Amino acid sequence: MSRSQLTKERDLREFRPVWLDSPRISVRTRNTASLQKYDVIIVGAGISGALVAHAVAQSGKSVLIIDKGDPVRGSSIASTAMIQHEIDVPLHQLQKMIGKADARRVWQRSAQAVLRLEEIVKSLDISCSMRRKKALYLAGNDYGSRALKMEAEARAEAGIDAKYLDARELRECFDVDRTGAILSNISASANPGQLTAGLLRHLARRKVEIVSGVEVTDMKDFSDGVVLATGSGKLLIANHAVFCTGYEFLKVLESKRHEIISTWALASDVGVRIPDWLHDHIVWEASDPYLYLRTDQPGRLIAGGEDEHDPLAFQDGKRLQAKTDSIRIKLAELLNVDIGQPAYRWAAAFGSTTTGLPLIGNVPGHANVYSVMGFGGNGITFSQIAADIVAAAINGVKDPDSHLFDIA
Repeated sequence: MSRSQLTKERDLREFRPVWLDSPRISVRTRNTASLQKYDVIIVGAGISGALVAHAVAQSGKSVLIIDKGDPVRGSSIASTAMIQHEIDVPLHQLQKMIGKADARRVWQRSAQAVLRLEEIVKSLDISCSMRRKKALYLAGNDYGSRALKMEAEARAEAGIDAKYLDARELRECFDVDRTGAILSNISASANPGQLTAGLLRHLARRKVEIVSGVEVTDMKDFSDGVVLATGSGKLLIANHAVFCTGYEFLKVLESKRHEIISTWALASDVGVRIPDWLHDHIVWEASDPYLYLRTDQPGRLIAGGEDEHDPLAFQDGKRLQAKTDSIRIKLAELLNVDIGQPAYRWAAAFGSTTTGLPLIGNVPGHANVYSVMGFGGNGITFSQIAADIVAAAINGVKDPDSHLFDIA
């Protein structure tokens, strides 16, 4: 596989995500790998790569993480880091697509992943402002009050906490004028830069090597391993390779099930007037394009949306101004809050699938190569699910839910 064929290269963000000005997001890296062969080589030093490495390293395997850029500063830093158990495709709709039992299990697994992320952050004492929050899912132009009632019932039947709020309850509790909403637990928010960097620093202390400035230009797998060629002409050998490259995905994984979408986001100045309840909630709406929002620890309002089914639209500087202005207007209409000119504006690409589910597992035709891709609006949550599934496979164990996310 030639260099031009191996991955789809994309600029992952435009202008400046708010997290780039955070402390503690730098990670020391090596210039070269100390060995030629490892048990596992992970390509990508973002949140997916960090979580997969954390899961794999538990069994004592030698692990190398490589990235053509600097750690943390890829697609992870462009995330709004709404760590949701809720999936882009509602449960009652997903049941029609993949069956009731599988859909329920996907949603249950997503909720478990949020709890597992909390455990990891706490056990490793990572300072990343991770905080449990409730999620408020508002009726919109895609799903109105009737559909949200059905959704709340479907979640309740699956054992997933969900409370339906009618228009009156929504106004009384949140001063929001919509026909209905679902209020749920088991979501969170965090600083994605600090979360990723904290994981990588922990891994480095456990002798996981992290090497930056290494671009994989070719790949060949054999019955007992994988050889990766780098841009500098060196060869790296592993028993297993895992591609956690965000939206610069393996070209062999191009599929009608997966597409790249453009999205936009903003962050307000600290100190703008924000409803008190919003500090304990993340909010998103059942619309297309949908608005999503939350606050961070310093008190900024962070919001995103205006998605377009165009993989290159986010690179358009003129769109950045127009899209973030539209987000700001929607915030004012929803919350009766004028944040003024945003302190930060940015745009990014993200992957989406027809079911809203990630694609995790073996790369077809490559027995020792795994890929983690197609995250939609649940990137961090799905990254934890991917870490469990891939680590199990590398250890010779089949995760009982792996078939729900198969690439093939």
